[in-house]
Amino acid sequence: MSAPVKPARDMTAIAEAADILRRGGLVAMPTETVYGLAADAADGEAVARLYAAKGRPSFNPLIVHVSGRDMAETCVTVPPLAATLMDRFWPGPLTLVLPKKEDAPVSELAGAGLDTLGVRIPAHKAAQALITAFGRPLVAPSANPSGAVSPTNAQHVAEGLGDRIDLILDAGPCPVGVESTVLAIDGDTAILLRPGGLPRSEIEALTGALRSAEANAPLASPGMLKSHYAPDAALRLNAAAPESGEAFLAFGPGAEACTANLSRTGDLTEAAANLFALLRQLDAEGHKRIAVAPIPMDGLGEAINDRLNRAAAPRD
Repeated sequence: MSAPVKPARDMTAIAEAADILRRGGLVAMPTETVYGLAADAADGEAVARLYAAKGRPSFNPLIVHVSGRDMAETCVTVPPLAATLMDRFWPGPLTLVLPKKEDAPVSELAGAGLDTLGVRIPAHKAAQALITAFGRPLVAPSANPSGAVSPTNAQHVAEGLGDRIDLILDAGPCPVGVESTVLAIDGDTAILLRPGGLPRSEIEALTGALRSAEANAPLASPGMLKSHYAPDAALRLNAAAPESGEAFLAFGPGAEACTANLSRTGDLTEAAANLFALLRQLDAEGHKRIAVAPIPMDGLGEAINDRLNRAAAPRD
């Protein structure tokens, strides 16, 4: 039986969701980035159920979602650079990987046994309402089977996980459409672990040039697996035109022969919001191969290209 879907604007539904979480259940909640699958961060059994529902490797850590700085500081130590980033970009699509406090209310399983945790305050009102009603940190990876295309509306969640979770809160499409940007803080240096919904340029205006994560670094955050965010169809990237038997996912004006277009005006914000939904649409239409037009690396283009490269990577 599929999980019930209830409107996220209904505070009765928020209260019901918080009660489910207190009992160790799983709730899909909207955020500004993608829909997340929420569980009590401190409840190891609930976190284990979350990993099982997603089919997610337990060595892949989860992001802790909090309602404010005070709650974040129960989980992690906040150095000066992290505090500056929080002041500027929270709430919003930025996750900071910081030293975990010994008494953090987060299970070892949720943090994959690491001495760091990724934390963020989501900007979506429904997510904030749920965390506030629950009163403690939540973990909330994307609400989809592990490695598959992330969900940007409630129907996507129901299709992927509807029979494995307890409730879906529906707030319509996610406005950002790609996951949060993830930074690790090392002293006075910020390290980019995953491009995402907060563009690099906005961060670097505050921090200076970001360092890149080392190629063989341990998984310190979600979204670092080489193959991830993948549709069933095979992807061919940076394609000027489709080959025989390929659907064509275009970007920008002038692509009249395309199957779908991320943004006919060449707007990267619109393209990011449409990316996962259009990959799902092309899968649902039965296409086995998808050619994807080149996407500029400016702004959110870095995050879009990151997701496309992982989606196109060889799969286990």
